[in-house]
Amino acid sequence: MRAFLLSSTVLVSAIAATAPAVAQTAPTAQDVTTVDEIVVVGSRIRRDNYNAPSPTQVVTREEATLQGFASTTEALQSTAVTGGTSQINNSYGGYVTNGGPGANTIGLRGMGPSRTLVLLNGRRVSPAGSRGSVGAADLNVLPTAMIDRVEVLRDGASSVYGSDAVAGVVNIQTRKNFEGLTFEAQSNLPTDANGNGGSTRLSLTAGVRGDRWRAAGSAEYYNRDELTLRDRQFTRCQTDGFRFDNDYIDPLTNASKCYPLTTTGSNGVTINTLGTGMMEGVAAAGATGTMFNRWRANSGVTEGLIGFEGVGGGANDVNVRDTFEDRMLNESLISPVEIVTLFGEAGYQLNALGNAEIYGEVLYNNRQSSQTGYGQLSLDYAKGSPLIPTNLSGSTFSADQGLSKGKPVGVRAFIGFGNDTSEQEVRFTRAVAGIKGDLGFLSDWRYDASVSFSNSDSTYTSEQFLTNRLIESLDVVSDGKGGFVCAQLANNPGCVAAPAVTTGTLAGQLPKEWVDYVFRPVTGTTNFKETIVSLGFDGPLYELPAGQVMAFFGAEYRKSEIDDTPGLDSQTGNTYNFSTSAITRGSDAVWEVFGELEVPVLRDVKFARELTLNGSFRYTDYDSYGDDTTYKVGLVYQPVEGVTFRGTYGTSYRAPALFEQFVGATSGFLASTQDRCNNYGAPNVNPNRVANCAAEGLATDWQQTRSVAVITAGGAESGLAAETSTNLTVGLVLQPRLPQGWGDLAFAVDYYEIEVENGVSRTGAGNILTRCYDSNPEDFKNDVGFCRLVSRDAQGALTVQNNYVNLATDNVKGFDYTVRYRKDVGPGTALFNLGVTQYTEISNKLFADDPLEDYAGMIDNPKFTATADLSYAWDNWRVRYGVEWVDSMSSYDYYGEDPATSIYDLAVDDYWQHNASVQYKADSWTVTAGVRNLLNQDPPTISAGVYNRVGNAPLYSGYDYLGRTAFVNLTKSF
Repeated sequence: MRAFLLSSTVLVSAIAATAPAVAQTAPTAQDVTTVDEIVVVGSRIRRDNYNAPSPTQVVTREEATLQGFASTTEALQSTAVTGGTSQINNSYGGYVTNGGPGANTIGLRGMGPSRTLVLLNGRRVSPAGSRGSVGAADLNVLPTAMIDRVEVLRDGASSVYGSDAVAGVVNIQTRKNFEGLTFEAQSNLPTDANGNGGSTRLSLTAGVRGDRWRAAGSAEYYNRDELTLRDRQFTRCQTDGFRFDNDYIDPLTNASKCYPLTTTGSNGVTINTLGTGMMEGVAAAGATGTMFNRWRANSGVTEGLIGFEGVGGGANDVNVRDTFEDRMLNESLISPVEIVTLFGEAGYQLNALGNAEIYGEVLYNNRQSSQTGYGQLSLDYAKGSPLIPTNLSGSTFSADQGLSKGKPVGVRAFIGFGNDTSEQEVRFTRAVAGIKGDLGFLSDWRYDASVSFSNSDSTYTSEQFLTNRLIESLDVVSDGKGGFVCAQLANNPGCVAAPAVTTGTLAGQLPKEWVDYVFRPVTGTTNFKETIVSLGFDGPLYELPAGQVMAFFGAEYRKSEIDDTPGLDSQTGNTYNFSTSAITRGSDAVWEVFGELEVPVLRDVKFARELTLNGSFRYTDYDSYGDDTTYKVGLVYQPVEGVTFRGTYGTSYRAPALFEQFVGATSGFLASTQDRCNNYGAPNVNPNRVANCAAEGLATDWQQTRSVAVITAGGAESGLAAETSTNLTVGLVLQPRLPQGWGDLAFAVDYYEIEVENGVSRTGAGNILTRCYDSNPEDFKNDVGFCRLVSRDAQGALTVQNNYVNLATDNVKGFDYTVRYRKDVGPGTALFNLGVTQYTEISNKLFADDPLEDYAGMIDNPKFTATADLSYAWDNWRVRYGVEWVDSMSSYDYYGEDPATSIYDLAVDDYWQHNASVQYKADSWTVTAGVRNLLNQDPPTISAGVYNRVGNAPLYSGYDYLGRTAFVNLTKSF
């Protein structure tokens, strides 16, 4: 049985409930009997065996290498660990995420990263990142080279580890007693991405020991190249993706039209066009009429309809607008990152204070990441401006929209500006110092006291148009030489006049001097500090007939501070058509005392080979949210050999994170197309939406012309409360004794149920709008549920409040299944592993009187995911073949669409990814080579306008955007 457990790919304590502790690395065929004792996450009590009541998954460094993961981040965000729930990774560079662009986080059970605790050697990894919403550990800071194994507790453990261990705990264990020098290099290269998107990791690990001291450390460099939309086939041309040939066919190409990477589909951005008052002109291809107010440019700037209907008998389609140009394909699909990590740990035996050892750890990490975007510039030229051609001088497009100093806008240039860049640099440091030893006056009792300090210091920069400079540059007079100068040049030295309205200007051919003046980097800074002081005692209390009663008692103090200062132009709203951000500043502190008992009730009696009870408690007192008590009870029962029952029930109390309390009010905008009442009289629209939009007095062909304002702020001032939750896990483990030569078989099933009350979250402006306008008309009328967060003014403009609020209920329920079979075959050993995660419910409701909305099985929330692998080891060789599966998903029911008649594609098929690798291990070196996504499986596609997409695919971390990727890893020890 030891050899069987030792060689598993993913080790689950449900299966090893009564087995010896698991070794740190997978074996060769000749060496499968040596086992090191370890203490696995989930309890603070020392154990000689692996019989915890909670399901715990262990991933070794060797198995991560065989799977082709180039970093610990990739391994932790894999389907095998996350169960298929969506994670924030480097594909989210263009979205507002906690931790800022480039951050990678993990959230177990679909409960989000703020409810999953990350530990390094059993101690908290503090949050890191940029912008105001820093509140979770950034996986980028982990020292991959020094990591021995990763332990994943898929069970609530707030009473054991603290308030944010609601959905589970991830504990990263570094190598212990490491000696020698090891060099490691790994390269991953996609084969179908124009040579882009690859990653490289180089590391050096060293360790030395003396009679009373030890020291080890690592230095590593990781680099991931940018993958752009141009590099993958499924992102080169985003189309509407409508069913039944309802995609718009461009009259210029006779093909489905490509659109920018937005959720707005064919009604999206307009580029390289001109807006005017209604004027006479010639219709473009695909349109008819004589009077127009939107134009394609030619040398005269006045020929060809490009948008709104004319009035001369025209029947025009907004889809004839230009919405795409080649530079859009330079946008980042996966943002590039460069990471340098240094880690060191040391210990010294004092031969005093109870054979005490003083120890320390130091971690330094520097992440530099960036994202390439594409921007449109809507430039308003005031009526009467000399920059407007004479033939357009009579046009009046609109009233002043903020650039024309109170004058009416004569014409608006919709310019395809080009690419912009956002950059982040995050410097993370963590230092730990402590002392541990024996309590001489209490037999077999030990103590451990430590203090740690972490600091995340970052700068973030984005290129923005500055509103005040645009205003001055558009206010011009003649320079007397055929050109123009700023009218207020004396008051604005350095001001550069805007370019005149020409075909080149509309096409984005803009003078560099002017661009350098109005398009400027805006830089903000973020600092997050955390100090932790911990003290713990553990040992036996007394002896029972079934064994010793073990105990742990401890106390901890934590203080956290956040200070995010956006660039001044961002604070003052001087960034044109971009969100504003206020300062985020606040602190919180907490005192906690806690304890844990493990009581062996029965052992080796009839119908009870083992019955063990585990209980833990924690008293928590926050400066911000007061105090509460949490607890957890667990039971392991083995009636007969090979059959084990286990279960836990616990509670948690989580005060909102600093950013949830204090994030500065941020104003942003959604495109006008996000108004759910746009053209609500069209066929197949949700009848509730039709009724609700009509109730606001809007015409059935209503088209919003203003952006949707979105206000986001922390919840401290609006009564944001702490959240509480319960967590239930019940499991069965079968380890039958098979006849000699049949091999070893194990099976486990665990049922989990997490229910969060007053959960802290933002629902998302898009979700709020959809759920409000698709709600019951009576609820809509009475401002019930999400409609409480939406307002529409007399002109029809929308504002959405997307602050942090307390969700009344947030439920996750499901099952984990694990099968493992091992058998000696020929000269080696074959091992088969299967892990399946099933979600039976993923539901929430915002207010207590709302119905629960179940998302299980909808897009981004698969009901089933699974991973399976078959490996064979003999002599110095090991080969592995693995498969990852994500279940099909459908959102037709949620959106009230009939899948037989809806024009939308709101369903995705099963997704399969195949991986293969081979490893050869010699005395001092190891080489591993393989291929991920062996069959080059692209992600499935859905229609635009419903979910966030990457090209034509859902934005979902369970899909591989890189395509077939070859990898090789070389390790050499000296």
